[in-house]
Amino acid sequence: MRNYLPMQKILIIIENDVFMGDAMIRRLQDANYHVELVRDGVDGIEKIKKEKPSLVIIDTNLPDMSAEEVLKKKFGDSTISDIPTIVITNSDDSSEIDKIFSLGVRDYIVKSKFQPETLVDMIRNQLSGDVHMSQKKPMAVSEAKKPVDASVTPPLAGKKIMWVEDDAFLSEIIARKLATQGCTLYHAGSGEEALPLLEKTNPDIILLDIMLPGMDGFEILRRVKEMPSAKAIPVLLLSNLGQKSDVEKGEKLGAEQFLIKATVSLDEIIAEIKKVIEKYTKK
Repeated sequence: MRNYLPMQKILIIIENDVFMGDAMIRRLQDANYHVELVRDGVDGIEKIKKEKPSLVIIDTNLPDMSAEEVLKKKFGDSTISDIPTIVITNSDDSSEIDKIFSLGVRDYIVKSKFQPETLVDMIRNQLSGDVHMSQKKPMAVSEAKKPVDASVTPPLAGKKIMWVEDDAFLSEIIARKLATQGCTLYHAGSGEEALPLLEKTNPDIILLDIMLPGMDGFEILRRVKEMPSAKAIPVLLLSNLGQKSDVEKGEKLGAEQFLIKATVSLDEIIAEIKKVIEKYTKK
């Protein structure tokens, strides 16, 4: 039995990245869509055939078959070929984009560049005439300090968290999630922004992406641990890099934990934040 409202549009996302998939689900559910996530192309095609969703979102980076193969199977099947399809890609190369459109895709998003509302707006444009969408105003990062229910003390009430991440979509998603925890979130998109903000805010914990423009996360971590006023602040490294050498480098520089984006959900990140803060509070 399907557990969604009759008027909800069904979306299927084919996305292998756990963090990205979780982030998209949360944002699209906020927009009143019923979203189903599939991790690979084979299962994705079967899911599309079974559910006949209103729209499909496919990441180009899949483990079992290329996005091109998935798209050819999807558009080669007359029972599902007319379902609007949006592709999420890591590349903005014009030849790659042209190839995507030649396969029948309606629109595309370059993963590192789009704003949180871009995906929702794109879906609404493809499903024109839908009057059942949520009209919620996007929440600014600064709103993350407001708990949902003031009568209940949230788990991270009063804690200050710094999130260093240049991806606007993921930054707003984590802000929305942390809004339910009662903490104050400070966001920086680069090391050049993060270090002055660190000195000004003195957070309880830092979530630090490694792949950043200019100064990378390893260099930021090194500088943080050299600052007398900040060296005791626990740092969680969060990245798509998962090689043993990267993990060892992070540990050597003083990171408390190394989390791989593609394998952790937002809830697991929040759980790790709570665990680390509790550990340092007891010290």
